[in-house]
Amino acid sequence: MSAALTVLVGFVVITGPAAADEMDDLQDQQDQNAAEREQLASALEGTDAELAATYLALADTNYRLPIAEAELVTANSELAAAERHRDSVQSRLEIAEGQQADLIAEIADGEAEILETEGAMGEVARSAYRGNGSVSALAVVLDATSTEDFASQYSVMNSALRTQNQTLTDLENLTAINRNRQVRLDAVQVRISELKVEADAAVAAAEVARQTAADLVAEIARLKADQEAQAASLETLKAEQADRQAELEAENQQIATEINALAAEQAAERARQQAALAAQQNSGSGGGGGGGGGGGAAAPPPGSTFIPPISRSLHVTSSYGYRVYPITGGWFMHNGVDLRSSCGEAQMASASGRVIAVRGAAGNGTHGNQVMIDHGVINGNSWVTVYNHMSRFNTYVGQQVGQGQVIGYTGATGNVTGCHVHFEIWRNGSTVDPMNYF
Repeated sequence: MSAALTVLVGFVVITGPAAADEMDDLQDQQDQNAAEREQLASALEGTDAELAATYLALADTNYRLPIAEAELVTANSELAAAERHRDSVQSRLEIAEGQQADLIAEIADGEAEILETEGAMGEVARSAYRGNGSVSALAVVLDATSTEDFASQYSVMNSALRTQNQTLTDLENLTAINRNRQVRLDAVQVRISELKVEADAAVAAAEVARQTAADLVAEIARLKADQEAQAASLETLKAEQADRQAELEAENQQIATEINALAAEQAAERARQQAALAAQQNSGSGGGGGGGGGGGAAAPPPGSTFIPPISRSLHVTSSYGYRVYPITGGWFMHNGVDLRSSCGEAQMASASGRVIAVRGAAGNGTHGNQVMIDHGVINGNSWVTVYNHMSRFNTYVGQQVGQGQVIGYTGATGNVTGCHVHFEIWRNGSTVDPMNYF
């Protein structure tokens, strides 16, 4: 693994979530990773497509792996909690079902006891009313043959009455107890129904948590395997990139030579016009010469020399200037600025001028579909703008275009990793930072 790649891997791991209790920070980390990836993709501009794709795939793996590991810790914690909840609900359900069985048995025993008590009452009644069905005190007095007989019959009558009253009381108590048991049974049965629903949900939740954890385990294993394979592939492809980097630099030099030649022509034209003006003034003929542009381009209104090539709010994905090349770790010059732009978005002429090049992607190296506009001489300086990687054109060589006129559409032609705007401003044959001129 190269030194630059090792730095990338180490950076991602160090800045990833540190522990499971920091899962709230994962979204922020993912957003940060997305921004870093966008910058990385821009930095890979000019790289062989397969090499860039492999490098980005490895970066994606390195971004995802620590997050997946943190998610697994949380998933295991959630699984344990789900299983504890499931077991708790199941335990409560078993207790409630035990209570239900006990109450059903108690009610059955109570009903048997009530039937037995009712039978006892019937026996008391039959005993009390045996023989003409009369057990009144008057009958006892009249039927008694002696004082002893009266006392004996009266005692029997009182005992029967007391037994009857006690049996009736017992029956009322048993009936009340069974009613209370039935009320409790009804409540327990409602609770059992609720617990069964809760138990089903808890079992389902535990299964989802278990599957989530299992999926993360499988993903982590796959990410580690991908990481190893991608790193090996990258080392193979990286060895082939040195020649491609030289080609990129040669292509940029070719454009610089072309624009420098244009700037020299314009400088010569300015000198010719100034000489002609001086000659006229010396001859006393008067008349005003012009310091106009070499391409016949009219200067835009003061204060608005250049506008951005897209109408959306600007988001720079790769700045102008020297930047570290991800593959080798070396420095190279980024002649323009990369701006976020969706595929097919209209791109506009940054200033009015004459289109001097409309080049298709075939044979145009890393630049892809390219448009160049000569804006002539403005305030004593020669200006050219360059637009790369377009998906298609909306202009032609020699066309006079006005500021804001659509000249093409955002694309990903050339050696790039995705749709974006690559925009350059050249002043007197040298590049400048476009962001300073909007």
